[in-house]
Amino acid sequence: MKTSLIYLALLLGQVNTLQDKPVVHLQPHRNSVDIGFGGDLLELISAPAVLTLPGVPPKLDSQGSPWSVDVKNLGPGAVTVTGKAQFNVKIAVGQTVHICSNGTVYSLKR
Repeated sequence: MKTSLIYLALLLGQVNTLQDKPVVHLQPHRNSVDIGFGGDLLELISAPAVLTLPGVPPKLDSQGSPWSVDVKNLGPGAVTVTGKAQFNVKIAVGQTVHICSNGTVYSLKR
């Protein structure tokens, strides 16, 4: 039994290290994507129906890379993400989208 638990712990540890992006979550009662989430995977759990991106599209994230965020909706309902220049995307439960910014506008990268 102990051996099985040790193997399970090692396996879970390896799964966590395979994830290439840090996972972040919205704080309770927030309806906006923080500029600091650039480069991260934002998991939505019981999120508001509409989320807003930063008012001024960021150009770079904290690592100096072009700003982008992956948004994964874990439910229970669809979420619409809106931003400057009439950007909006509806994210169904279980769907992940990749949102990019060039410092002027937001776009989806497929």
